[in-house]
Amino acid sequence: MHFLDWLFLFRRMKVVEGKYTRLNADMLLKTIERLEQRINDRFPDSGLGRVCAEFRSLSHDSEALARHLGRPIWPVRIAAWMAVVLLVGLVLWALAQLVAHFSFDANGVIDLLQTTETAINELIFLGLALFFLIGFETRIKQRSALAALHRLRSIAHVVDMHQLTKDPAYLLSQFTQMQNSPERTLTRQQLTRYLDYCAEILALNSKIAALFAQDMDDHVVLNAVNDLESLSQGLAAKIWQKIMILDLAEE
Repeated sequence: MHFLDWLFLFRRMKVVEGKYTRLNADMLLKTIERLEQRINDRFPDSGLGRVCAEFRSLSHDSEALARHLGRPIWPVRIAAWMAVVLLVGLVLWALAQLVAHFSFDANGVIDLLQTTETAINELIFLGLALFFLIGFETRIKQRSALAALHRLRSIAHVVDMHQLTKDPAYLLSQFTQMQNSPERTLTRQQLTRYLDYCAEILALNSKIAALFAQDMDDHVVLNAVNDLESLSQGLAAKIWQKIMILDLAEE
């Protein structure tokens, strides 16, 4: 296949997006709302229900922010490109003035050498300024996305704290309740559902985080999303180990 054919094929793949190639933010939010209702139905006034309520609120804010960051910030982009044009125009004007006043004599050559040395230094600073201006919009989006991902990461740790004392061992063996032992009143079925709800919150948490990487081509944000997904998977794996212990004990 010709190179241009490969190029146009790639462009068609980018344009044609199916129903199952993107995360549906509305469905994610509805799933989180339904999960909150399920937790409140089975464990009314529980700490996990309040955590899920805060997670639902954070999910709505994160989805709105991810949708906003996926679009250009036109005031910043226009201001940056106007500054770029102004700087480039200033350089061209300086070159035009140099050519207009240059004389082909000994003094002119010396002045040209001195001007060239100064111009090289100025071009270096100009390049740094252009790099800063062009990437200014990306840095604004990156900072906002990382702040939201940090809050989602905190939610994941809070969920892990809620399942920390939900140890199936006290249901499967003789367990002596001490004075400072955490209160354990859940039955085997309730404990299984509680742990399952924790795992669901962690899974949905990573999916909300993935919304930031869906429309942003930024490796820093993508790495942060991947780190949060790895964290959620690791915490969920511990929860599923407890669920498997309960399931195997029933058999």
